Amino acid sequence: MALVPRPASLPGSAGQWGEGVPLMKLVPKRDGQGRLYADFMMMAPEFKHRSPAEVGALLAVIQGVLARFGNRVAFADFNMKIHVLWVSLESTPGLMVQVVAALRSRVPELKLVAHHANQGGETW
Repeated sequence: MALVPRPASLPGSAGQWGEGVPLMKLVPKRDGQGRLYADFMMMAPEFKHRSPAEVGALLAVIQGVLARFGNRVAFADFNMKIHVLWVSLESTPGLMVQVVAALRSRVPELKLVAHHANQGGETW
């Protein structure tokens, strides 16, 4: 897993985001065994008041936290324009709570705003 920082200058940036591909088409929905991933979204509205260097340092911290969970985190994206972090991970009881708590302990500006534990069925 690598944190994918989505550029603020959309459209027209290089790579997949410049093509206007919606996030829901890029996010993996199932693991190799067909089990649904759990997803959550966090906002960081205070990032807009930070310098690019500070935001870059915070993104490195976020990536470091997510890396501690190894392959249990399947996908991560940070939308620089709207300051939103999206994370998809194994649907294991308690894992989402652990990841969110670890992120909040290192970057308190992150606020959990939505999650989908995929316990009933697929939403997309």
